[in-house]
Amino acid sequence: MNMSKFGQIDLHLHLDGSLPAETILRIAKEEGIRLPADTAKGLKPYICEGMDCKSLNEYLRCFDTVLKVLQTERGLCQAARELGENLKVRGLRYAEVRFAPQLHCQKGMSQEQAVTAVLSGLSKSQEDSDIRLRTILCCMRGQDNKKANLQTVRLASRYLGKGVVAIDLAGAEALFPTADYEEEFALARKLGVPFTIHAGEAAGPASIRKAVEFGAARIGHGVRAIEDEELMELLASREIPLEMCPISNLQTKAVESTKNYPMREFLNAGLKVTVNTDNRTVSNTTLTKELEFIQKNYRITDEEIHLMMRNAVDVAFADDAVKERMLKYV
Repeated sequence: MNMSKFGQIDLHLHLDGSLPAETILRIAKEEGIRLPADTAKGLKPYICEGMDCKSLNEYLRCFDTVLKVLQTERGLCQAARELGENLKVRGLRYAEVRFAPQLHCQKGMSQEQAVTAVLSGLSKSQEDSDIRLRTILCCMRGQDNKKANLQTVRLASRYLGKGVVAIDLAGAEALFPTADYEEEFALARKLGVPFTIHAGEAAGPASIRKAVEFGAARIGHGVRAIEDEELMELLASREIPLEMCPISNLQTKAVESTKNYPMREFLNAGLKVTVNTDNRTVSNTTLTKELEFIQKNYRITDEEIHLMMRNAVDVAFADDAVKERMLKYV
């Protein structure tokens, strides 16, 4: 099967981990920001990880360089626009681009200015095109950022239906347990903001259980559900989908090796699986590459590829009109 026909819906895509090197260099030059290299090839070691990456924390270091150029409204808007244009060229029809507004406030930009900058950039990239791009606002795991997280939730409520579709919780899961973020998701439920949660990536099944308890509509990654058969049964019975990102998960050592990745086991257990890229630049990946990888390594059939693409349409944080458009491509 030609996988490029089906790699058109990406539900788990981080803006700052998916910017082309050329975009990063262009913004840096325009804003007078010094980077560790001034060519795409030279910048690659600072923004890309290989399969020899040792952990999620090591993987996350790639974002430090990128965030330097995303601290103004102009730079962030340009980044979002060029990412959208890149996704369009790659053949995507729908993507949910996630980012954490609080990470873009180092030079005085407010969270709301960051949100409107990204929404503006993505909107411009969709003009005269079939692609539809939506935004998920990430709260962050970390110390002393409760106030910033709650502000993110309120902003998501304010811009819900205006480009924003949900919130998320991202960051160093092993260091900052999901259970510590009950207040953020209680507020999201109160305000009617849907949410997904990164869980079961760098921490075990208890993290996923807590995300389910909070009311997550989807689970980001969720690979360590394989360690708990009852949890797998719960996810299957409630049809709580997993946003799986195979290449990234192997890089961050969410699983020990390719043979231990639970894609086949999850499908056999009836879990609602979707396939996504996570960070296109950091992981040097595309949806086509992800689909080819799982078909080669886990005996994924053409029918199962179709199923996962239909799953993506079904669980997207999109309205019915957009979903109806998406069904044409799966």
